Amino acid sequence: MLTQKQHELLCFIDNRLKDSGVSPSFEEMKEALGLKSKSGIHRLISALEERDFIRRLPNRARALEVLKLPEGGVHESAPSNVVSLHPEKPVREVMSSPAPAANNDILEIPLHGRIAAGAPIEAMEGQSALSVPAALLGPGEHYALEVSGDSMIEAGILDGDYALIQKTEVARDGEIVVALIHEEEATLKYLHKNGGGVRLDPANAAYEPQLYGPGEVRIQGKMAGLLRRY
Repeated sequence: MLTQKQHELLCFIDNRLKDSGVSPSFEEMKEALGLKSKSGIHRLISALEERDFIRRLPNRARALEVLKLPEGGVHESAPSNVVSLHPEKPVREVMSSPAPAANNDILEIPLHGRIAAGAPIEAMEGQSALSVPAALLGPGEHYALEVSGDSMIEAGILDGDYALIQKTEVARDGEIVVALIHEEEATLKYLHKNGGGVRLDPANAAYEPQLYGPGEVRIQGKMAGLLRRY
């Protein structure tokens, strides 16, 4: 039987994975559970891991996978949210939200240059394409951006990764989005409403949130998954 805090943390991680496809940062977990330090989160995660409710994914910054829920049922996603692409291509790691049953179709989606996970930089339109398993993308139109910077490392998004983006102009509070700032620069951040404007939050304690007024930020998509080269 789980303690109340273990149960709360497991449900919080599971909901975030379903919503965004990436696990929350330790800071977000600490705030969600009302704890005073991250050491308590480390202890809770270790306890959940020992009881086989979650596991840590190797070679990914603070990336977690929910194996089962408190009721005892196996988690509804596949045994792992790490999928290998075709063996003849470079090995890549794929993170995504739960998707329909996998099939063998491979889609080519546009690769539109680099996007900042730090200070905003320009996201350039390009003619390149990226091969992605169709089952990982879900409905809608998608494109890819190469990540530059380290401000999202606590969300498991590293410099050189490829962010898979679902095209949309709207997003929910707390989702990871492509935000176009002043119609010039784009960045990848958590989106939060801030009065009439928005706050773009990094997932790295070394960076400060970015505050913008009404009309200064336009959403160009939200994160659907992540590819990583090795």
